[in-house]
Amino acid sequence: MTRRLLLSYLSLAVLVLACLEVPLGFLYSRGERERVVNSAKDEAESVSAYAALSLSAGRAERDLPDRVAHCAERVGGKVVIVDAVGTLLATSHPLPRSLSDGLASRPGIAAALRGASTVDVRTSTIGGVEYLSVAVPLGHGARPRGAVWLTLPTRTVHERVHHVWLLLALGGLGVLTAVAVVGFAIACWTGRPIRELERATDELAEGGRVGPVTITKGPPEVRRLAAAFNRTAARLAHLLDAQGAFAGEASHQLRTPLAALRLRLENLEPHVTARGRSSLTAAVTETDRLARMVEALLAMARLEENAATPGPVDVGALCAERHRTWLPLFEREGVALVLFAGSVGPVLAVPGAIEQIADNLLSNALRVSPPGSTVTIELRLHAPARRALRDARPAWVDLHITDEGPGMPPEQRARAFDRFWRAPGAPKGGTGLGLALVQRLSHASGGEASLHASATGGLDAVIRLPSAQSPADRPEPGTPSGPRRRVRPALPA
Repeated sequence: MTRRLLLSYLSLAVLVLACLEVPLGFLYSRGERERVVNSAKDEAESVSAYAALSLSAGRAERDLPDRVAHCAERVGGKVVIVDAVGTLLATSHPLPRSLSDGLASRPGIAAALRGASTVDVRTSTIGGVEYLSVAVPLGHGARPRGAVWLTLPTRTVHERVHHVWLLLALGGLGVLTAVAVVGFAIACWTGRPIRELERATDELAEGGRVGPVTITKGPPEVRRLAAAFNRTAARLAHLLDAQGAFAGEASHQLRTPLAALRLRLENLEPHVTARGRSSLTAAVTETDRLARMVEALLAMARLEENAATPGPVDVGALCAERHRTWLPLFEREGVALVLFAGSVGPVLAVPGAIEQIADNLLSNALRVSPPGSTVTIELRLHAPARRALRDARPAWVDLHITDEGPGMPPEQRARAFDRFWRAPGAPKGGTGLGLALVQRLSHASGGEASLHASATGGLDAVIRLPSAQSPADRPEPGTPSGPRRRVRPALPA
């Protein structure tokens, strides 16, 4: 923001200076040219008057050479005096023979000898050098007694014009420097509280607790914005605290009566007749479902409260550990659990997220998988090629848990991550919070969760997590990522 404000100030200053200095430069340049021309005219007329008096007194040969030499030195040019027929009377500098023989034919001198004009100003080239020439007749009347020819190199005029432009440029540079200093101070004064608000907003967006932003300097609008931000942050913190406290306290308070209720239902089993056992079993099932729902709510409350920072996690080792834990349950239900493990490197995830994600997805897969089917756990590394700019393209690790159950249509997969939503005809015992918790844990780890239709007709749950492996250690895509092992238990006979 500081750079933008400073650039806007400088752009405005440059525009104003251009509108003022360019016309002023042309005006001063024209004035300098006119001043040089008028000075040459005055000098030529002065020499003309002196030469006329000298000719009248008969002292031309004695007085004129010194006079023209002094005048030429003062104006920085050349002075030539000729008589009525164009014969050279005096000159301040030696003239080439070709020029001295044809003085009467020079346009300016010829015009002055004819008496056509009092002063004749021309630009001519002599010896490859451009001169500004002024020709003045000697005496007044129709038949002048001679002419004075004064020449100035145009370099003198150009130097004066360039001097004017240089002074204007230096003045403009000084103004721009002053504007830059003052503009930078104003931009810093304006941008400092905004940067403070930006920092506090970033912390709030990352889930951190932000203290009141103290802004006592800056524009009044920014101070009012800081006050509104402080009120918003305080209200948001209060609402989050209240929500987390309610979810946590409600979950804790429900666990004890649910455990007592299940114990009472189990104690009723010996006293229930055969006709009532189905109702008792349904009550126990619903109690277990309610207990799992409470545990899921408690886990989500902890996740919102802690807002842990993702760190490197060995996803391969965790998947192998969850495979060993769930394998007996899958064997008991007659479902094969297959693990494709390879060297995909560590991923970034919040502590405990991989275990909870795997447990929820494996529980759902086991619930919908018919006996004799297969559930697959697979890790895939998606890394950019070595020849590409890998720092600009992050690597990802996809955790796939695929089942061979009935699957879901696209419209149901789009709603599967909503809280408390359950697909029509889903098996009993679900809470509708498992996939919602999976998505929250994936987002907290910087990843994404999605559901796709598998090639076997079931669901392919994909958890994409950012890789924590350095670019130099990533394997080239399409090459083996390490030893892979396929574990498939024998199905019960």
